[in-house]
Amino acid sequence: MPIPKLATLIGGVLLSKGGRRMAGRHAVKLALATLAFQLWQQRQDAKRPDQGQTQGQGRSAHPRRRWSGRRV
Repeated sequence: MPIPKLATLIGGVLLSKGGRRMAGRHAVKLALATLAFQLWQQRQDAKRPDQGQTQGQGRSAHPRRRWSGRRV
């Protein structure tokens, strides 16, 4: 399982003395931000269908556009 980029970034911050001090004061905020980012990534990945599945289902290359509300 690859290490996420965010975990590498936070690990780098924790190596410095100032980073450890900041992380101690804002640990809950960092944890919530990390969780929110991971959930956002999962939802973005779920929006994009796999390339192999779309070819077998016969779906069009371009999804239907949203209606803008403008009348023609």
